[in-house]
Amino acid sequence: MTGVTRRAGSAGAPGSEGSADPEGPAGAAGLEGPAGSAASGGAEGPAAEPDLVVLVGLQAAGKSTFYAQVLADRYELVSKDLFPRGARNKQVRQMRLVAEHLSAGRAVAVDNTNPSPQEWGPLVKAAHAHGATATAYWFPPDVAGSLRRNAEREGRDRVPDVGVLATLKRLRRPSEADGFDAVHEVRFDGRGGFEVRP
Repeated sequence: MTGVTRRAGSAGAPGSEGSADPEGPAGAAGLEGPAGSAASGGAEGPAAEPDLVVLVGLQAAGKSTFYAQVLADRYELVSKDLFPRGARNKQVRQMRLVAEHLSAGRAVAVDNTNPSPQEWGPLVKAAHAHGATATAYWFPPDVAGSLRRNAEREGRDRVPDVGVLATLKRLRRPSEADGFDAVHEVRFDGRGGFEVRP
């Protein structure tokens, strides 16, 4: 997918990006679908082949909006942000949900900041252990934009600015050397859509 853009009219999924996005809800590659409403959910059917997507980027980078408009019709959603605030062992719970989906032959997208190999490494291993591919969507940091969008959020969707900056310090671009089968770069196109590049 290169430079393919599609605009859509529904709000982003709840989760690490929230629904407040001044860039506007958007899609790419001509795919649209409703977002999941639980910690794991969303897609009505599996992708063409088993795949695990890892979204990588700062808070309020557009990741959840991208999931809602581009991936939701094919990928189940797993996000720690959708677990109850007081939930324990979120990492264990996340990996269990990912394994359950992959074991059932369902494609799954993990929507967290996933800033480094510490977070995406276990996910890549889980994908390959279940015979699935692992695909990263990289959202290059736009610190000013993330802080602006984050400031417009309310309630638990909004994180302290220091949290965004702490993620920035750990954020690294994923690559095929990290075990991913494919890595795509995602940017807002300035017209209410996304541009996805190899």
